[in-house]
Amino acid sequence: MAARRSKIPATNYPVERFTLDNGLRVVLTPDSSAPVVGVAVVYDVGIRTEPEGRTGFAHLFEHLMFQGSANLEKLAHFRHVQGSGGTFNGSTHLDYTDYFETLPSNALERALFLEADRMRGPRLTEENLRNQVDVVKEEIRVNVLNRPYGGFPWLRLPPIMFDTFPNAHDGYGSFDDLESATVDEAADFFDRYYACGNAVLAIGGDLDVAQTRELVERHFGSVSARPAPSRPSFAEPDLTAERRQSYPDRLAPLPAVASAWRVPDPITDLTGYLAYVVLAEVLTDGEASRLVERLVLRDRSVTSIGGYLGFMGEPFGVRDPTALLMEAHLPPGGDVEKVLRTVDEETARLATDGLVDGELARIQARMATHLLRGTDAVLGRTLQMAVLEQQRGAPELLNDLPRLIGEVTEEQVRAAAATLRPDRRAAVEVIPGGAK
Repeated sequence: MAARRSKIPATNYPVERFTLDNGLRVVLTPDSSAPVVGVAVVYDVGIRTEPEGRTGFAHLFEHLMFQGSANLEKLAHFRHVQGSGGTFNGSTHLDYTDYFETLPSNALERALFLEADRMRGPRLTEENLRNQVDVVKEEIRVNVLNRPYGGFPWLRLPPIMFDTFPNAHDGYGSFDDLESATVDEAADFFDRYYACGNAVLAIGGDLDVAQTRELVERHFGSVSARPAPSRPSFAEPDLTAERRQSYPDRLAPLPAVASAWRVPDPITDLTGYLAYVVLAEVLTDGEASRLVERLVLRDRSVTSIGGYLGFMGEPFGVRDPTALLMEAHLPPGGDVEKVLRTVDEETARLATDGLVDGELARIQARMATHLLRGTDAVLGRTLQMAVLEQQRGAPELLNDLPRLIGEVTEEQVRAAAATLRPDRRAAVEVIPGGAK
């Protein structure tokens, strides 16, 4: 099949890469359009990495990394970044944990010192551990236990679709596992996964490459070298029969349903994977999309429907196994079975009849716009390059993603749609129990 020439051009953000003697990989992407820098450190450890009996540990450890470090007291990181006019945060994902800052460019060295200092070692004390366990437990109460549709579907679908602990367990964590965590376990987790050889430092924005390289060497070069741990395979076979579950949500006022199908490996089969990324948008992006037009506007059997790749909705920040998800919310008395049947009908029709004239080009243009908007700001670009380096060793792929999206063909989208069969589907239904 002849390749389709993309009408969407590639971007041309510069990329400089090097590796320190201690194994830390570094990515620089200079851009002098504004006097701002973004700094991101990505560690190759996430929810899938945490050990059995320690659910929620990856997220808990992200919190611990903000509780002081080798040479800084608790809250010093906050004070130094905000005192420089910057912002900061961190987040835990299925396959990585990130820490990042945006600052005026004249505060770059301060950010590098702060990140290098906690790479040497956070302050792992009993007081800090117990305090942050309580913080994470409160997050679970606020975001899952006491919120309508809490954890739907990202916590509810994986244990239906997968059988192994890394892929199926609750990444937020159980209270029992969190409360029984020890300082020694936290120290072992840091020693194993927060090694230079398991990390990527990315810096973007208003920087001089030679000067920034010298600053990186100065602050990170003396961090003790520890190699990356062996990363286990999380592979699981595809489903051979549909899996369905439902659960009551006492706070949910209306029914909802989410379904998921396995997709090709996003790292080793990017071409095959991109067809599903485009397919999700063809089905659900905008009022002209297949499922929004049918289910929301015509049948009125759902109030909203969305499709996306990855349980946390990050198509270019996840490894295999992952999935294409569809999430729909229904009106009072809505018929979940009818919604799933309609999805089956529309995906089968797409696979058989194909797309109408202009449909694919419209979707690809919208997707390219979203990608470009997400990387226009210096921190978005820096973070994405850090993850691409971490997972693929290819931060420059950020430049090519809009073009590659534009090269996906109608035949590839139709072939992907043909795989969204009920026998490959995992689905979870929310039984509402909230206010009428």
